[in-house]
Amino acid sequence: MREIKDKENVLKNIVESMKLDLYVESKIPEMHVCFFCGRIGYKNLPMKKIGNKWICIDCLRELKEALDSLEEWEQEISLREEIKKQIEKEFKD
Repeated sequence: MREIKDKENVLKNIVESMKLDLYVESKIPEMHVCFFCGRIGYKNLPMKKIGNKWICIDCLRELKEALDSLEEWEQEISLREEIKKQIEKEFKD
């Protein structure tokens, strides 16, 4: 009796697994892979298509933070270049 029940459970698991596989295959066109982090986006992970690449919301946020601070980076770079020029000028004199 127990053997029959075990076989029924195995068959149920196989059928459920096949249903899940079919469901996933049907949703693949709606899934996208983030160009930066490789995460798969579906309903719980919003994605945005930029050009022909998909980017997840988390990577977009990080990119936005980096771009928002771009002006500070440029100022630091120009300041370093000025300091470098002054140091080189002092050593040449």
